[in-house]
Amino acid sequence: MKIAVVGAGFAGVSAAKVLRQSGFEVTVFEQAPDVGGVWSRTRRYPGLRTQNDKGTYHLSDLPMPAGYPQWPTGEQVQQYLERYVEKFALGEVLRLSTEVVSAELVDDESAWQIVSRPAGQAEPVTTERYDHLVVANGIFSDPVVPAFDGLAGFTAAGGRVLPASGFHDVEEARGRNVLIVGYGKSSCDVAVPVSEVAAHTGVVARELLWKMPRKLGGLLNYKYLLLTRMGEALFRYIDLKGFERFLHGPGRAVRDAMVQSVGSVATKQFKLSELGLVPRGSFEDIARSTVGLATEGFFERVADGRISVHRDQVISELVVDGGKPAARLADGTVLPADLIICGTGFRQHVPFLDPAVHARLEDEAGNFQLYRHILPLDVPHLTFAGYNSSFFSPLSAEMAAVWTAAHLRGGVTLPAEEKMREDVRARLAWMTKRTDGRHARGTNIIPFSMHNIDEVLDELGLNVGGVTRALQWLLPVDPGSYRSVTPRMLQRIGTPDRSGIEKPSPARRN
Repeated sequence: MKIAVVGAGFAGVSAAKVLRQSGFEVTVFEQAPDVGGVWSRTRRYPGLRTQNDKGTYHLSDLPMPAGYPQWPTGEQVQQYLERYVEKFALGEVLRLSTEVVSAELVDDESAWQIVSRPAGQAEPVTTERYDHLVVANGIFSDPVVPAFDGLAGFTAAGGRVLPASGFHDVEEARGRNVLIVGYGKSSCDVAVPVSEVAAHTGVVARELLWKMPRKLGGLLNYKYLLLTRMGEALFRYIDLKGFERFLHGPGRAVRDAMVQSVGSVATKQFKLSELGLVPRGSFEDIARSTVGLATEGFFERVADGRISVHRDQVISELVVDGGKPAARLADGTVLPADLIICGTGFRQHVPFLDPAVHARLEDEAGNFQLYRHILPLDVPHLTFAGYNSSFFSPLSAEMAAVWTAAHLRGGVTLPAEEKMREDVRARLAWMTKRTDGRHARGTNIIPFSMHNIDEVLDELGLNVGGVTRALQWLLPVDPGSYRSVTPRMLQRIGTPDRSGIEKPSPARRN
C-alpha cells in the first residue's frame, strides 16, 4: 500500500516512521525546506521555546538530548526532529520544499490523486496515485492577521504588519516602536526579546489570559502540577472515572481549593494586582482551550516599563500621525507603531482538499468530524495525524499513528458506525461548550491529553500497564514509557518491521 503523508512536523515524521515499520510504502510531502512544522526555521520567531519541559515533550523512542536546557528553544526542537529523521532513516521518504497543490479522490474513490510541485514555483507539476492519505499539516496551519482599516496609508508611511511566525530577526525591531497584538504564547514570547532592542514595546491585549509560572512560588516545577494525570483530573472530562468522580463530586471543595490556590500563588508571584494584569474570571479558565506558560522575564519587563500592556483593547484602525505610522486603539489612544507583530492565532484548514471533501469532513459549524480525532467516517482512505493537539502533542500524534497503522492492517475493531457518529457529535458539543467554541475546529483537546491517549490505546488493547499509569498520577508523564507500544502493535498484527529500521546511533550531539 502506498501512503502519502502531508506535513513533516512531529505528527508527520512519527506517522512516517510507524507506517514504514508496519510495512507500508510512505512518501512525506513538506512545503518547508526542513522538517519541524511549527518549529521549522521558516516559522520560528525570536524567543520561541517549548511550554513543556524536555522530559515530557518528545517521541517515545528518542528522548531530547541530555545537554538541552529544561525548556528547549525552537531551534533545538527542530534539530531534535532532524535527529529523529536520521535515526529512523526517514530522509529517503521526505520530499522537502514540495507543496501539495491538490489531493483528490479518483472517480471510484479507491485511491487519491496527489498533485505536487516545488514550493514557490508553478512548474514542474507531478501527479501520483496513492492508496491512502494521511493529513499531518498541523492545527496551526495559517497565521491569522487582522484586516486592519487604514493599512494602505500605514504601509505607505513605512509601517509594517506581519504575523509572529513571519518575524525571524529581532534586529528588525531595533530602535523602532513595536506593537504586539495578542496575549497568548507567541505574543508574550516575542515581546521579551523585542523589548531588549526596540525604542518602545507595547502589547495590545483584547483579553488577558491566566499564565502558569514555570516554577510555582519559585520552587515547584509546574510539570508536577499540570503534566501529570492528577493535574489533568482537576478539570472535568466528558466521562468521569475512578478518582475523578471523587474530585468532581464529594471532593469538589478540595479540588476547587487546589485550583484557586495555584491561581493565588501565580497572582502574587507575578504581581498581577500591582501591574493591573489580573485576568477576568477564575484561574480555572486557564485550561478552557489552552494553557499558557508565562514567558520568562515578561512580567518583570512590564514592571520596569520596558513592556507596556494595553489590556481589554484592540486596534480600531491604523493611521498616520505626524507623518509616521501609528495605531489607534478602541479607546482612542494613538500609539506610534513602526512594526506591528500579530500573535493572533491560526486558521486551521486543509487547503489541498477540495470543497466537496471538506463538506464530507466537517459539520455545520466547520468542525472536523473525526473518530478518535483520527478517522473521518464519510471520506474513504483518509486519516489525520496530530489533530489531537495536547500537552503531549508529540506522544499524542505518535499514538494516533499507531492506531492508523493498526487500522490499515485490520487490527482495530471499530464500533458500529452510528455509535462512532454519536461519539463524534457528543464530543464536539462538549468541546464547544467547555471552550466557548475555542477548540480549533475540534482538534485541540487540551488539557485532556492522557484521556485521549488512553482511549486510543485501550481500543487497540495496547495501553501501558496499571503501575505506569498509577505513577503518572503523581509524576510527569514520560513519553519513553510508551516505547514498546509500536513493537507490540507490530507483533500483534503480524507485520514484519521491513522499513524504518533504527540506524546505529552516532556520537551524541547536544
